[in-house]
Amino acid sequence: MYRRWIKRPLDLMVAMIVLLCIWPILVAIALCIVIESCGRGSVLFKQRRIGKDKEEFYIYKFRTMKSDTPKDIPTHLLKNPDAFITRVGKFLRRTSLDELPQIFNILKGEMSFVGPRPALWNQYDLIALRDKNGANRVMPGLTGLAQVKGRDELPIGIKAAYDGRYVRRMGLAFDCFIVVLTVKGVFTAHGIREGEK
Repeated sequence: MYRRWIKRPLDLMVAMIVLLCIWPILVAIALCIVIESCGRGSVLFKQRRIGKDKEEFYIYKFRTMKSDTPKDIPTHLLKNPDAFITRVGKFLRRTSLDELPQIFNILKGEMSFVGPRPALWNQYDLIALRDKNGANRVMPGLTGLAQVKGRDELPIGIKAAYDGRYVRRMGLAFDCFIVVLTVKGVFTAHGIREGEK
């Protein structure tokens, strides 16, 4: 019942309220990006991701990297990410503020506040593992169980297992629990890793 009738309307209502509250922050971040890059490059970064039922969509983020950064490669897999991340970008990533534009993905019905993080279109191993545990059948999220359990530190197999566990336990109380842990993780920057180990 929650998944079919409550989750989407709740996402929509909360997204509209959040957007009304934080639009000055969005404008301020956009101005900082424009000033640092001297007007060159876009404010937003779009990237192909896999959504519900493996339909592709473009996720939105504030641009945190230079325009010559290799495309479709997770930052933690770059050999020298510091060479590509801007000064403003480092702050946005550390505070997870770069993820705020995904509120528009939620409004468009491409994402939820809580769910498995959308895989890159070329993360075939993760997509295949999610097929096995049913995680590709639900809306991807701004945050999820795998994110509060380790984010970039988790091997793909464990990440997919957490995604499957979320699908099996999905409910309002569990979503609220994940949101609380997400806020805590943002303040501690837990699980964020840039570059290869």
